[in-house]
Amino acid sequence: MFPNHRPRRLRRTPALRRMVSETTLAPHQLVLPVFVKEGATEPTPISSMPGVVQHTRDTLRKAAVEAVEAGVGGIMVFGVPEVRDAVGSGGVDPEGILNVALRDLRAELGDSTVLMSDLCLDEFTDHGHCGVLDDEGNVDNDATLAVYADMARAQADAGAHLLGPSGMMDGQVGVIREALDTSGHADTGILAYSVKFASALFGPFREAVDSQLTGDRKTYQQDPGNIRESLREVHLDLTEGADLVMVKPAGAYLDVIRAVHEVSDVPVAAYQVSGEYAMVEAAAANGWLDRDRTILETLTSIRRAGADVILTYWATEAAIWLNRR
Repeated sequence: MFPNHRPRRLRRTPALRRMVSETTLAPHQLVLPVFVKEGATEPTPISSMPGVVQHTRDTLRKAAVEAVEAGVGGIMVFGVPEVRDAVGSGGVDPEGILNVALRDLRAELGDSTVLMSDLCLDEFTDHGHCGVLDDEGNVDNDATLAVYADMARAQADAGAHLLGPSGMMDGQVGVIREALDTSGHADTGILAYSVKFASALFGPFREAVDSQLTGDRKTYQQDPGNIRESLREVHLDLTEGADLVMVKPAGAYLDVIRAVHEVSDVPVAAYQVSGEYAMVEAAAANGWLDRDRTILETLTSIRRAGADVILTYWATEAAIWLNRR
């Protein structure tokens, strides 16, 4: 009589496995992060992220159209300016590269996708921090919030559907919500970077945005060992009006994604960051991993942990594969 239970019966054919699959992964759940470089005349490869580039305005439009045609759910835009200053004024300037690119994409795509914008100063400051500095060189939380409010209005004016405040300043969601509501943008949503850890996995991203940072961001990004603090951050952002909340990075923090999923009454996003991308690409290039299977396995694990939306540099490619299933 042994064994009476044979779970393998439901794994015998692809159709059986598909029928009983517990976790779905679909193109509309993926968001493509993209970089657009001011003054670029051709795409600039990012050496630590093979296959990812700093786009020109024209190639950004083409990449975005390709992503939408593949069924990707959204585009998250990061700007790389030619000139930086202490207060990140390029992020507020309506003619700054990020706001210009947002207008390009909104004109090209309309409402056919969810257009998202990174709302942070790190790409635009000459010191590389996510906020303005005080006289002692520390990030001034409340002075930074005033700039974030201006950025929010500029990005909403440029056509973003969702704003992604990623600086981890206390009170940022509430200030941005008020700025939007009082400037005729009550329908513009906020994708709050509620849980963003001071992670080593952000390394390649700094090349992608030509970061000027020296030192670290541990005074405002979270300790990787803390989860109660993560849930507190989520609670505060929900109270301040976040429309979605996000965990970043994703792969090393699946337990945090699950914990956030269990307490959040809004959709949960997770960002599969540059270091996660780079590790898989490097291992696959050396023949140590099956690249395509590994990509889909990592994305599935993030969904299984509880993410409703995944930001990933593989979004378009993965969407094409998923459409063939």
